[in-house]
Amino acid sequence: MLKIAMIGAGSIGFTRRLMMDILAVEEFRDAQFRFMDIHEENLEMVTQLCRLMIAKHQLPATITATTNQREAIAGADYVFCTARVGGLEAFKHDIEIPLRYGVDQCVGDTLGPGGIFFALRTIPVLLDIARDMRELAPNALLLNYSNPMAMNTWAVRRAGGVRVVGLCHGVQHSHSLIAKALGLPKQEVDFTAAGINHQTWFVQVSHQGRNLLPDILQAMEKDPDISRREPCRIDVLRRFGYFSTESNGHLSEYLPWYRKRAGETEQWISRDSWIGGETGGYLNHCLSRGDEYKENYPKWLNGELEFIKLGERSEEHGSYILEALETGRVYRGHFNIANDGLITNLPDGSTIEIPCYVDRNGIQPTFIGDLPLACAATCRTSISVQEMTVEAALTGDRQLVKQAVLHDPLTAAVCTTDEVWRMCDEMFEALGPWLPQFNGGQRRWNDIPQPNGGKLAFIR
Repeated sequence: MLKIAMIGAGSIGFTRRLMMDILAVEEFRDAQFRFMDIHEENLEMVTQLCRLMIAKHQLPATITATTNQREAIAGADYVFCTARVGGLEAFKHDIEIPLRYGVDQCVGDTLGPGGIFFALRTIPVLLDIARDMRELAPNALLLNYSNPMAMNTWAVRRAGGVRVVGLCHGVQHSHSLIAKALGLPKQEVDFTAAGINHQTWFVQVSHQGRNLLPDILQAMEKDPDISRREPCRIDVLRRFGYFSTESNGHLSEYLPWYRKRAGETEQWISRDSWIGGETGGYLNHCLSRGDEYKENYPKWLNGELEFIKLGERSEEHGSYILEALETGRVYRGHFNIANDGLITNLPDGSTIEIPCYVDRNGIQPTFIGDLPLACAATCRTSISVQEMTVEAALTGDRQLVKQAVLHDPLTAAVCTTDEVWRMCDEMFEALGPWLPQFNGGQRRWNDIPQPNGGKLAFIR
């Protein structure tokens, strides 16, 4: 039976979804889950709900809940990380402090000042997970869902000494959007996406052998729903010739052109949903949901609200990777891995998102070659920020953090050098409790070679 550790399991919605995805695989019905979170109330709620779902479906799977990370990881075959370090308290600082300096972020979890400081506080937690894996589960695979994906997995590859793969759902969702625009069944639309997480580009799209790349722009412009919801993505598609995998609000905050003048921002965002680009969209969404899970908890327990049905499997990659590794049933997905000459005009060692195949032998990446030049240029700008941030996170270099923020495209479009330095000082002060490299904790991490030279081969 599989032993699966879930770190950050207090994410009630995602943990239930991921567990039921895994249990949809017949061979995994007797899996042993270890739920770990530092928030005992959330941990208790998600554990009871998941145990009830298991009992309702009469499955032999079991759940152990703990606030002890090492207890959760010991002997695990797979470790999932879904932790959000600092919670909403830290997230508010990520959004509100930069906004006072004119840096208008919609999500703030991948790039920008918010994404950079999110990485600085998440990387130490991930490296502690990696340490525990080296000592207690040396053959386990770390499947990371925690943002900022590129920086987090880059740091683990450098200083974690464990096998790691980063997972996101942007590619799957955008595949659905393209199919909708073209009026085709999703399963008939073949594609290849490549780039970096949240800046991955559909470089090949076809239907029954016919190239559809030239048709996407007109199809999206003619669709009233898509054209209203995705103005920034469509403008990038119009000018680059390639569609980005990330949502409208996300994409708008990674570039220097769309959020730098308040009077002009409105035309590039959608008010239909938080992900459309509104200021602090995801923070506002999280705050508005507030006690939703607490309110719904008794309704799930008494059956007033329905559980996820067994077999209703999502498109999240995690369960499919486990299924392919354990059963040999081949799976193709787009994952975040190290660039080892796979995208030839992006830096080696950076975190890229490309198609990979999974079977009993492990995770096998595909060769892409050169990205289109405009797409590569945009990715390289972000990679420079990521590289500085990872180095600063591992070494405690404050000056390098400020230089990373200085080179962030959106920040550079609106801030002077002095403003960047003052903004970072404010963020260091406010976020100090979660920054052990910078708050006097003196934590530092040396590089550790990955098992098997970093290859994601399957080891048992």
